[in-house]
Amino acid sequence: MDVWPGSAYPLGATFDGTGTNFALFSEKAEKVELCLFDDDGEEISYTVSEVDGYVWHCYLPHVQPGQKYGYRVHGPYDPASGQRFNPNKLLLDPYAKAIHRQIDWDPALFSYNMGIRTPAMTRIPRPT
Repeated sequence: MDVWPGSAYPLGATFDGTGTNFALFSEKAEKVELCLFDDDGEEISYTVSEVDGYVWHCYLPHVQPGQKYGYRVHGPYDPASGQRFNPNKLLLDPYAKAIHRQIDWDPALFSYNMGIRTPAMTRIPRPT
């Protein structure tokens, strides 16, 4: 599938009648992957290479409403400065209009302790 530059505005996924523009804000990201999922849950990843004003964006012709997608965002992992990038984690679009299924808010989803008094949680390893 072709990946076109798209537009930085509006944020989120926007269908124009032909294809879909994807736009995600991240000031500290070093790389963004748009991950599309088919009905069997198979993932196809596209590198989002256009960035304007910290908005990563691309346009995928023929992507229709209802397409399941998420982002894998690469960048620094430095909790002391508030940076917790981990491309092993699939991120939801903060502008998504729906979520396909129920989310299990298990503590393992987080890269830090959410204040729950449990033993140290295993963080999904960051690739080296």
